[in-house]
Amino acid sequence: MDWINYHHLLYFWMVAREGGLVPAGKILRLSHSTLSAQIHALEERLGEPLFAKHGRKLALTDTGRVVYRYADEIFTLGREMLETVKGRSSGQPLRVNVGIVDVVPKVVVRRLLAPALELDEPVRLVCTEGSYEKLLASLGLHMLDIVIADSPVPPGSAVRAYNHLLGETEIAVFAHRGLARPLRRHFPQSLDQAPVLLPIDGAPLRRALNLWFERHRIHPKIVAEFEDSALLKVFGADGLGVFFGPAIMAEEVVKQYGVEVVGHAPDVHERFYAVSAERRLKHPAVVAICETAKDVLFAKPPASE
Repeated sequence: MDWINYHHLLYFWMVAREGGLVPAGKILRLSHSTLSAQIHALEERLGEPLFAKHGRKLALTDTGRVVYRYADEIFTLGREMLETVKGRSSGQPLRVNVGIVDVVPKVVVRRLLAPALELDEPVRLVCTEGSYEKLLASLGLHMLDIVIADSPVPPGSAVRAYNHLLGETEIAVFAHRGLARPLRRHFPQSLDQAPVLLPIDGAPLRRALNLWFERHRIHPKIVAEFEDSALLKVFGADGLGVFFGPAIMAEEVVKQYGVEVVGHAPDVHERFYAVSAERRLKHPAVVAICETAKDVLFAKPPASE
């Protein structure tokens, strides 16, 4: 049976991941010459070059890219195995690192992540919020187990990641009591020239709402735009404008922010995704999050007979 030296594979993987011998050498505490010799040994074992020089930089060859993908999976699985065994053998909680794209509504995030804390074994959630680009980079470096997003991985992303659709919901329209009541009459045309609070340009929900406004010939007065969905709702709770959110969370939004539902936009939908570095989900907490979202949170009610 053919075998490879996994130390050589690790050194190759680190050089490819860090972008060169110098940064990889600092992490591994090995000299350039040692790293270079180990990689040459792996190339001889495989019978193919893994790197090609482009000026002063090293670039992966076609074979190098294939080997890197396999190495990435091998060492990711090894890390997961150690974390799982150490956590269980030491009695420490099973850690799950979750990235949350900043435009995703916090009420949705809380419901999505709840199943992870309901497992039989103790779990420690570590949540990081940020831009999609930044979180994908952390996912690619295996600093995160999953990213919760409102759109699939952007085309052309340098990070290899997989989309797992959790579900979708229509959009509800919310406002402070004094603003909501008069807007219910002749809705949605009542929103024409009404003050609104919107996600920033480029956000999937913003694009969908722009099309909805155009379709219904609504020209709202845009008071403010937000990247943070929670901050947007705080402004809405103060009566500064109408805002939009997932209909499946309407009851919680009304209770938490003291607002009322003006109406619904059934032809506007918001989707939510779990993005992972692996095609098949393995982490028990991540599996629980995804399965509960599909089977419970976003499950469609049975059709009436």
